[in-house]
Amino acid sequence: MRPKGAIDSPISTNESNITWFLNMLVAAHGAGVSRFVYAGSSATYGDHAGLPQVEPEIGQPLSPYGLTKYVNELYADIFARCYGFDSIGLRYFNVFGPRQDPEGAYAAVIPKWVAGMIRNEPIFINGDGETARDFCYIDNVVQANLLAAVVDNPTAVNQVYNIALSKKTTLNQLFEIIRSLLEPRYPHLHDLRPVYREVRPGDVRLSQADIGKAKHLLGYRPVWRVNQGLARAIDWYVAKVALSRPIDARVPEPQVALHGSS
Repeated sequence: MRPKGAIDSPISTNESNITWFLNMLVAAHGAGVSRFVYAGSSATYGDHAGLPQVEPEIGQPLSPYGLTKYVNELYADIFARCYGFDSIGLRYFNVFGPRQDPEGAYAAVIPKWVAGMIRNEPIFINGDGETARDFCYIDNVVQANLLAAVVDNPTAVNQVYNIALSKKTTLNQLFEIIRSLLEPRYPHLHDLRPVYREVRPGDVRLSQADIGKAKHLLGYRPVWRVNQGLARAIDWYVAKVALSRPIDARVPEPQVALHGSS
């Protein structure tokens, strides 16, 4: 999901995502770096409604964040054209996995929901829950980054790629997957239901990537599905919440031992 702070603080969003991105390009080029691999975002697609989303077809930005991530791609292209500085941009789609902090304004939906479920807090869904995202487990993203760094096909360089699973998961489906994975440890989740509220400004309804370009030019082959990734990450999320602050006293103790994963 798009960070809320991007809507609230457009000036700081611009500084972080454009000014400092440009500084990194200048520094890397000046240091003689041979290739610059950078994190793009599915937010670049904006209001483009076509699915699955393909790299050349984007719409109007829906938030300062989406705008700034598109400007990153434009700057990278300019550095290739004007200075001969090679880069590859990776448009990440809703990455999740261990080490995501469930606290704070920028917390991603998955660790935030895990923490809320464990603490017996209300779980909010913006809209009717049929908003869908292309959630991508972190190991798939690591694979893409390594491929982008070492690919020796000249055609693959100075391009942007969708990095995702190419599968839609609705927020209602995501809620049920997380709840079912946690329920054996926290029986109070058996009757948990989400609380629906208004749609948040700047959110797109549906998101799903076409990953054909990344498969063809980078050799990208995502192997981790959403359920598999959540099952692997859930122990780390649970351990993180247990260490961060006391869990609501109404919540029973976990029924099985917890193991951190990294």
